[in-house]
Amino acid sequence: MGIPFLGRWRKRREVSRGVAVLFGEGDGGEDDGGAGLAQLLSECELLRSQVAEEGLRLDDSAASLEALDQLLPRWRDDEETLPWLGNDAGLYLGTVVVRTVPGAAWEIGADGRPVVRLASGREIDVVTAGQEWAVGGVPGLSQLYAEISET
Repeated sequence: MGIPFLGRWRKRREVSRGVAVLFGEGDGGEDDGGAGLAQLLSECELLRSQVAEEGLRLDDSAASLEALDQLLPRWRDDEETLPWLGNDAGLYLGTVVVRTVPGAAWEIGADGRPVVRLASGREIDVVTAGQEWAVGGVPGLSQLYAEISET
């Protein structure tokens, strides 16, 4: 059965269900200082598309985290999307930290999840933080960023 609008609807609703990380030249290995990994983790396509519908453009700045905190959380009504949006929110928080906090870098933790390691050696589980933000809004992403950037 060929229902044209259904195909477009499904395509818009498809969500990545995980993160594949390949190390080697040009894809996050030692040769590029983790730039490939950082690029992969910074995509956050679901979050970027959701907030674009609200008229917000994410520019990888601390100010954009404040803007995210101000959005009306319509995503909480969609139980299927909520965990993936939370995942993206965490990855976006990590992206802002890695790009703006000196010495911060992406790493893959012992459990296989991406974490941000600060110059002090502190590891931040940004994915869990993003999921908590998506579900309850507290603590705010900008508040987490302020705490992280001060250490």
